[in-house]
Amino acid sequence: MSNVDEMSFEDAIKELETVVGQLERGDVALDESIALYERGAALKARCEAKLKEAEEKVAKITFAEGGEPKGTAPLDG
Repeated sequence: MSNVDEMSFEDAIKELETVVGQLERGDVALDESIALYERGAALKARCEAKLKEAEEKVAKITFAEGGEPKGTAPLDG
């Protein structure tokens, strides 16, 4: 298994969908279900963090008078 903290959003969401599918089918042993649930929680947190990063980047985009993007501005923290 890949280290969740190093996964791209796309890889994390894809694996999260796989984990959810396995849990929904219910055809895994209890111990494996617990491990899958824990992995799913970590993947969900990774996806949320990557989405927040993207939102912050978009929020920092500044525009020139003509409406074209001209750079970024710091977010108020």
